[in-house]
Amino acid sequence: MSPAAAAAGGSHLLLLPTTSRPCAPPPRRPSRGPAASGSSGRVSVVGRRPLEEVYKVRVERGAAAAARAEALRVMETWSTWRTGGRCRVPWDWQVDQLVYIVSGEVRVLPAEATTGEEYMHFVAGDLVRYPKWFEADLYFDGPYEERYRFLAYGDDN
Repeated sequence: MSPAAAAAGGSHLLLLPTTSRPCAPPPRRPSRGPAASGSSGRVSVVGRRPLEEVYKVRVERGAAAAARAEALRVMETWSTWRTGGRCRVPWDWQVDQLVYIVSGEVRVLPAEATTGEEYMHFVAGDLVRYPKWFEADLYFDGPYEERYRFLAYGDDN
């Protein structure tokens, strides 16, 4: 759900045990036209598959993420987005987005989640690819920084 729709009161809020306040969403880009993946250890209630697999979110961690980040040296030219502390951002992806988490951590609760326990957890050093049309609430418990870029159709980087 877009931040504008959320502000208009059209959002569905799933309360988690912690409280949070809204923060400014990352800048938007107009919409246009599977690699190695890891698992955060969270499993979907439906089918007992990892949530990353269910929602087609690809993540690389550890040495694989470091090697890919090195290969994507141009990442230094990617846009930067940060939060100052604890907050929640409702978000929907209009295009694929590649995100390198520089610092902090994020809990990604898909819009279709049936419980507050069905979330993906990404931390500093993870390289995450969110798919087009994915909707989720992003929960930040502290300062967070990411480098990101939107991907064109057919772009595998």
